Amino acid sequence: MTAPQPAALQAGAGQPHVPVMRDPFVDALAPAPGKRVVDGTFGAGGHSRALLARGATVIALDRDPDAVAAGQALVAEAGGALTLVHERFSRMDAAVDGPVDGVGLDIGVSSMQIDQAPRGFSFQADGPLDMRMDQAGPSAADFVNEADESLIADILYRYGEEPRARRIARAIVAARPIARTGELAAVVRRAVGHRPGEKKDPATRAFQAIRIHVNRELGELEDGLAAAERVLKPGGRLAVITFHSLEDRMVKSFLRIRSGATPAGSRHLPAAPAGRAPTFDAVAKPVRPNAAELAANPRARSATLRVASRTAAPAWPTAGDA
Repeated sequence: MTAPQPAALQAGAGQPHVPVMRDPFVDALAPAPGKRVVDGTFGAGGHSRALLARGATVIALDRDPDAVAAGQALVAEAGGALTLVHERFSRMDAAVDGPVDGVGLDIGVSSMQIDQAPRGFSFQADGPLDMRMDQAGPSAADFVNEADESLIADILYRYGEEPRARRIARAIVAARPIARTGELAAVVRRAVGHRPGEKKDPATRAFQAIRIHVNRELGELEDGLAAAERVLKPGGRLAVITFHSLEDRMVKSFLRIRSGATPAGSRHLPAAPAGRAPTFDAVAKPVRPNAAELAANPRARSATLRVASRTAAPAWPTAGDA
């Protein structure tokens, strides 16, 4: 029987928000006393708190220094059961000592980042055009003000699936310099003839694309899935929540290839090596938010959860391996 947890560690206690699909995500990782679980995307700590409440020891990572600083209170409350590391989940090997029983990834921008105008992730409130999750390296403003028009168009089309990418890129270059989220959103709207009251703001796809590029999000996901494969013990669980089709296709393709369901490669991942033993099995059907969660949290509408179990086969080599 699990020992009673302090009130501060009970799932939902003291949280600024409840993460999307918290309960099915945590259930999929099967936390319990004696089990070690990696929360690769700590954010506001909602998933880590729920894992701790079920008795697991948690190694949490986040690339955002603000999230790591804010999480120190939970570290103190956990009494040694939570280790919080300022690191990208693609480098979880460096933060994890020995194999683990579960790896959970909640991909994409966090509510904390979206809701803080100075971070520059959203056009809902005007702020500096930043978008950097780790607050280091080139910003979104650097990209839109310095990149070639052809590269901007390519990023908008590839990561935002924007059919009017060339028109928007041309408008961005003509409007330089652009320093604020409100300015960029206005440029995109003018370029496509946006009318107030339309169901979806056309700036949404552009902001998504630029954010993915600035943070190398798809590359991080590809590397993170391979890192999870390396640190999970046989029978360990992988659970991944994605929020748009590019991410979900990558996770789906990774699990299909690594489970031996298809020998073919994908747009982002190489073909399976001949004779390579599957590293994952028990790949579950995708799970999506139920009606109650969608009513309570509109941000959940595009979420997809995919889950699989690690086999005893050796991890496959990556492109960087000798």
